[in-house]
Amino acid sequence: MTKEFYKYQGTGNDFIMMDNLDGNSDLKREDIKLLCDRHFGIGADGLILLEKSNKADCFMNYYNSDGTVAEMCGNGVRCTAKFFLFLLEQTKSKENQQKELLIDTRGGIKKVIANTDGSFSVNMGAPTFSSDDFPKTSTNIENIKFNFVSMGNPHAVSLIKNVSEIDISNIGPKIENNSHFPNKINVELVEKVSDNNFKVKVWERGSGATLSCGTGACAVYAILKKPARPHDASGAGGDAKNTGEITLEFPGGNLYLSENEKGEILLRGDAVCVFKGEIK
Repeated sequence: MTKEFYKYQGTGNDFIMMDNLDGNSDLKREDIKLLCDRHFGIGADGLILLEKSNKADCFMNYYNSDGTVAEMCGNGVRCTAKFFLFLLEQTKSKENQQKELLIDTRGGIKKVIANTDGSFSVNMGAPTFSSDDFPKTSTNIENIKFNFVSMGNPHAVSLIKNVSEIDISNIGPKIENNSHFPNKINVELVEKVSDNNFKVKVWERGSGATLSCGTGACAVYAILKKPARPHDASGAGGDAKNTGEITLEFPGGNLYLSENEKGEILLRGDAVCVFKGEIK
């Protein structure tokens, strides 16, 4: 069977997108793993099936590159919004004017706004600092102090002096699979550049080292803004000043974070269609 697909990316976090609005997809875990393989398949950090939802405009059925189910993906939800708008335009005689979407995910319904500059803003909801997925207090793992937060999926965040000194591909799997985390965990290493600018390296649970992570960006923001703020390895304050957006520099590009009066985190970034194709 031949399947049509689209390749999208958000700050280098790339996804295979497929239209499954008819609900007929028969992809199995091993199929998804093969499609995401960068040598024997299309290659991607994850695969997203766009599906119908009775609660929102559409449902983002997201899978990691190893074929496991994922609760949420901030870069993926922006790409899902752009893909849905593209499909909507194909069914109308004139350009779609819809600029606000509700995307249903396993992590809840996310409100997405298509901005005039081509970027997309997502209300990612409020962070949670208590979960069965991680310890209740900051913990040293592999000689690195981590703080923990959930954005619908669990994250371990550490403020360090220089992210370039740590090989995320070496340390990432050791943290992800540590016994402290019964369902594994995503990992973010953060370096302060200035008061509202930080560099981030990320290791995604089920996908490995990626160029960017939307929920990871929100997790970093949550830790930086947490009242009992951690400090970086130099002893200097690692928190962000509470003024407007902060910028997080990932290897794949910048993501911009802020929050509303309810404490819900707002994520802004790009979503780009790279190419389309067919695969057997």
